[in-house]
This record gives sequence, structure tokens and C-alpha cells, in this order.
Amino acid sequence: MKLKFTKMQGLGNDFVVLDGINQSINLDQQQIRLLADRHFGIGCDQLLLVEKAAGQADFRYRIFNTDGSEVEQCGNGARCFVRYVHDHGLTQKNEIRIETLSGVISPKLEINGNVTVNMGKPLFEPEAIPFVAEKIALTYPLEMPDKPVTISTLSMGNPHAVRVVQEIETAPVETEGAFIETHPRFPKRVNVGYMQVIDRNHIKLRVFERGAGETLACGTGACAAVVTGINLGLLDNQVTVSTRGGELTISWQGADAPVWMTGPAVTVFEGEINL
Repeated sequence: MKLKFTKMQGLGNDFVVLDGINQSINLDQQQIRLLADRHFGIGCDQLLLVEKAAGQADFRYRIFNTDGSEVEQCGNGARCFVRYVHDHGLTQKNEIRIETLSGVISPKLEINGNVTVNMGKPLFEPEAIPFVAEKIALTYPLEMPDKPVTISTLSMGNPHAVRVVQEIETAPVETEGAFIETHPRFPKRVNVGYMQVIDRNHIKLRVFERGAGETLACGTGACAAVVTGINLGLLDNQVTVSTRGGELTISWQGADAPVWMTGPAVTVFEGEINL
């Protein structure tokens, strides 16, 4: 099987994007893992599949991690998605509606080339994340091998745990993050964000992503971190998020308001691969 693909990135969070509208695509987990492999395949953090919408939206958006698992949402991928369908002539609209496993999102291609995405409203009910807890709280103690750590949890269409740390460079992202990802209190695993507050309008962030490990940036992780910081009284309503791959602008007015994310989306190269 020969597949045409486009390699894209948003702040170094990189993707293999496949057009499932003009070519027939039916990949198993082993094939997805091969495409994502940086030595034997193309290499990416996630694989994105563009499909026809089942309902009234413009497109359907499917996301697969490097381990082949399908996930509900990916913010950096959403920005790349709207850039892809626009650049490949699949739509003339600058703002589109996209079906995901977690609902419909609405990315918009800005005049300056950045993409703004309405990421929907955050969910805090433990069963909606999902997270094992008796009731909603701003923070929770999470049992660990040595001593409990304090986390905040929420869903941005996918599950997130956020830790506030004093110094981002020495945060135990790879070790502790990997343990929290598969913690039994998160039945569907979890993305783990480590946030350092610089001031009320600026944070630094590292994220250990579910099924992918630490990435250079995580769009939904940036949204989750800013929402957490606002809820804890640490941040104002619009925040610059500095990741290892670059910067995002996240804004949230609180309560039932949606979270808005703005950042770049770049095509790296296009090609074909035999599977």
C-alpha cells in the first residue's frame, strides 16, 4: 500500500497527516507505530487522519499516538489540521467545524498565518475526565511510591493532570510523569503537565503526553495548565505559554466559557511511503 502524507509541526509537536478523503486508509496499530517510528518510518508524535464528517461539520478529525492508540483531542494537531485542509484545497473556508471523539471544535486560520482554535469548555467532574475521586476539588493528593504529590485534574476533551513546580528544568517529567500517566486513578491514562508560573500572564510548561512521552509542546496541555492556574488564582485570563517548541497564547474567561488557543502550524515536507 502506497500512502501520500504530509509532515507538519506546531511548536515542534510533529504530525504525519493523511488525507482519508481522496485515498482509502485503513491502518492497524502496527502500521501506525511504523509510520510514527523515527528510525524505520516517517517519525511523529501523533498521526492525524482527515475524513469526511458524519454530521453537519466540515470534516472528521482522528488522532493516533505513536503506540497506535486513538485519542480524543490534540490542540497542536487541530491547528495543523486546518492549515492542511486549507493548503490542500479541501476547503476555502478560513474557519471550519471539525468532528472529534470529544465533540466539535472550530479552528480559524488567521491572516498572519497563525491558527486560533475554540477548544471548548474545560470539564472538572471526576467521571468526565475520567479520574477516581469522590467530588470536584481544585487540587487532589495523588498517591505515589515515596510520598503524595498535589495535582489538579480536568478534561480538555482528553484527560490532564497539572502540577505546579518551582523550576521547570528540574521537574521530574520523564520519571514521575510516566508513573502518573498510568496511575490507577486515571482509568484511561492521563497527560501530565508541569507548570512554572513566571508572572500572571506567562508560564513555562512541559508535558508528558499519554502514549507519546514528553513532547516539545502540547496544545491541550497548555489549555489545561492555564485553566488550572486561573482556578488557583495564579494567572490572569490571557496567558503566554512557553514550551520547549515555542509559544502559545491561551485565554479563558472562566466558568462555562470556552478556552481559546492561538499558535503556529507549519508544513515541513510531503511524500509517499510504502507500507
